[in-house]
Amino acid sequence: MTNYEFRYASHPEDAKKYGTEELREHFLIENLFQDDAINLTYSMYDRYIVGGAKPVGKDLPLETIPYLKSDNFLDRRELGIVNVGGKGSVSVDGTVYELDKKEALYVGKGTKEVTFLAGGTQPLFYINSAPAHQSFPTTKVGKDKAEVLELGETKYANKRILNKLIVNSIVETCQLQMGITELVEGNVWNTMPAHTHERRMEAYFYFDLEEGQTVCHFMGQPQHTRHIFMKGNQAVLSPEWSIHSGSGTSNYSFVWGMAGENLDYGDMDVCPPDQLK
Repeated sequence: MTNYEFRYASHPEDAKKYGTEELREHFLIENLFQDDAINLTYSMYDRYIVGGAKPVGKDLPLETIPYLKSDNFLDRRELGIVNVGGKGSVSVDGTVYELDKKEALYVGKGTKEVTFLAGGTQPLFYINSAPAHQSFPTTKVGKDKAEVLELGETKYANKRILNKLIVNSIVETCQLQMGITELVEGNVWNTMPAHTHERRMEAYFYFDLEEGQTVCHFMGQPQHTRHIFMKGNQAVLSPEWSIHSGSGTSNYSFVWGMAGENLDYGDMDVCPPDQLK
């Protein structure tokens, strides 16, 4: 079963007027994982798709949706998959790829069949997809291929491990990039100092959050910030005009995914913490 929804883009001046419920309606994606279903959100931010697949008792084929107007989901798109659950497998045009937790798979434009296979130890496949102009080969990015950086300091409660997975220094893509950031125990702040990048949008997916705890995701223009409280296994859309930062009541991990004008990971406009409003 494939479920899907549509989100319009929001002008920053309009978003300033949103109350709590409107912010959550426009930017928060709450129900990504449902037994034996694929749930997709099609956003008008760079026509980015965020989704989740949870095969329990049957295999789940990634089917096209009406917004794509294509015979196959990836006729004009590329796809990134990150497994955020137990060990599982994905079939791509007949080739099966096994993914452990926190491993990724890039699937290129023109692929006909992608199927999330039942079995394993209850995998949860987090999905990002963006339009593509060129075909690149399907590539698994295991933990051994990730680019790993240690960032932050315990002094500032933001010591974290950055795992670059689907980035142009590892995998050729058109515009899609994905990776995982893991907060070290006792640290709670991510992406601080905060930044924007008007050349691309982003989506954050929070997971590995202790039961009963929460993450406060900060968004909005640097001098007009807003916030959304989130649970584990939820995602949030981040427009090009918005910061994307968060702080939790415990440590956690998150998947960052982005698409847009360029593939320069360091292309960002930083706002020092003492200038945020």
